[in-house]
Amino acid sequence: MKTIYLITNNPGKLLAAKSAFQDTNIELKQLKSNFPEIQADTSLEIARYTAVNVAKEKNIPVIREDHSLFINELSKFPGPYTSYYDKNIPAEKLLKLIRKNYTGYFEISLAYAEPKGLIKTFTYQVPIKISKGLKGNRGNWNKILMLKDSNKTIAESTEEENTHVWNKNFKKLAEYLKK
Repeated sequence: MKTIYLITNNPGKLLAAKSAFQDTNIELKQLKSNFPEIQADTSLEIARYTAVNVAKEKNIPVIREDHSLFINELSKFPGPYTSYYDKNIPAEKLLKLIRKNYTGYFEISLAYAEPKGLIKTFTYQVPIKISKGLKGNRGNWNKILMLKDSNKTIAESTEEENTHVWNKNFKKLAEYLKK
């Protein structure tokens, strides 16, 4: 059985990844993330940099996934700087910046890297809408972000409810590695 390490501190990412690998002969283990993360123009660059460097440093196959939020009304702000701004701008203030277009998307990028140089990447987008008021108790911006076809904010939803949305890159990687 092959073992692959997912670099994350996020229990939701771990749940999504495990759901994708459950019917494979691959064991997925968590590698707590205290590795350097670059600031870059795309979530793919961020994920790739960390995966490649950790795979070489630890001599193990690793996965790194990065999510970026793009709000259409705000010229696709904050992009790959989502984590920083989510920690520094309250959801109430973010809502005041949005006047007409309450839509956007998440860009979700995954990089898989092996120590000997194999790199495989996947990216997809998840359309979202933005609630005009705060709902739920988890996170900051999660209280206003909703999947396009949902009536709940991410903060109101359980991790299990949205696993099918967040695990797509992991499923693609699991299929690739089965070959």
